[in-house]
Amino acid sequence: MPEADLTTRVPQAELPIVRLRHWGRWVSAVVILALLAVLGVVLAQARISYDTVPEFLWYRVMAVGLLNTVLLAVIAQAVAIVIGVVIALMRRSANPVARVVAAVYIWLFRGLPVLLQILIWFNLALVFEFVSIPLPFTGGYLVHEPTNVIVSAFVAALLGLALNESAYMAEIVRAGLNSVDRGQTEAAKSIGMTPAMTLRRIVLPQAMRVIIPPTGNDFINMLKGTSMASVIGVTELIHAANNISSHNLLVMETLLAAAIWYMVVVTVASVGQHYLERAFAADQHTARPWSRVGRALTTLRRA
Repeated sequence: MPEADLTTRVPQAELPIVRLRHWGRWVSAVVILALLAVLGVVLAQARISYDTVPEFLWYRVMAVGLLNTVLLAVIAQAVAIVIGVVIALMRRSANPVARVVAAVYIWLFRGLPVLLQILIWFNLALVFEFVSIPLPFTGGYLVHEPTNVIVSAFVAALLGLALNESAYMAEIVRAGLNSVDRGQTEAAKSIGMTPAMTLRRIVLPQAMRVIIPPTGNDFINMLKGTSMASVIGVTELIHAANNISSHNLLVMETLLAAAIWYMVVVTVASVGQHYLERAFAADQHTARPWSRVGRALTTLRRA
C-alpha cells in the first residue's frame, strides 16, 4: 500500500475543547449589582417623600419652568449656530481684518464664564440707561426705551447663553469645514461653481457629519446650562423647584421633580441627535438591517 494512503488513514487525535471561564466578568457583575443594591437601600432609607414627587411634576410653575427652559435653550442654540457660522466663515476669510475680529470674538466670549456674561447683560442698565436707535435726518428715534425694558431677565439669559455658545459653534463649524478636502472645492470652482454654491452643495453636506455630533452635545449642555438663568430670576426648572419648595419646604422632592424633567428633555434631544446623525451619514451605514440582507442576496445571484 502506498505510503501516502497509510498516512491519510491514521486517525488524527481530537483536540480537547477548553471553554474559557471569564471570572473577571462574573466578579465585576456581582460587585456592580451589590453596589446598586446598597444604593437602593440607602435611597429607601432617605427621608424623602417619593410619593409626592409625581405631584410636583404637574404644578403650573413647573410647567412654566419647563417651557422657559426649552424655549431658552432652543432659541439660544439657534442664535449661536447662526452667529457661529458667520464667525467661522470670517476665520476662513482671506480678509485679515475679518480673521482677526473673528479670533478676538472667539477669545472673548469663550474665555468669560457664562454666568458672568449673563450678569453683565442683566446689569447693562447700570452703564447704558437707554437703548436708542436714531433715525437719520429726522431727529427722531426708531427705538428709545429704557435698557431694563428691552434687556429683561429672559433676554439677558438668552444673550449670555447664545453669545457664549456661538464662540464654541464657530470652532465646531470651522473644524467641520476644514475636514472637507480642499481638492473638492477646487474641482467645484473648475466647473464654474460660485463660492456660495460650492459651500452649499459640496462642503456643507460633508462637513455636517463632523458638525452635528458636537453640536448635539452642546445643545444638551445648553438645556442644562439654562439653570444658570435662575440667579437673575428667570422661571426655569431650578427656579420653579425653588418656588415650590419655599412654600412646602420639600426641597429634595421638588428638586427630584426638576431632575426628572431635565432627563426627559435631554433624552428627547439625544434621540433627535441620533436620527440627525444617521440622516447625514446614510451612505456610511444602512438605515434598515434587511437592506443589507437584500444586497447580499443580490450579490450571490450575480455570482
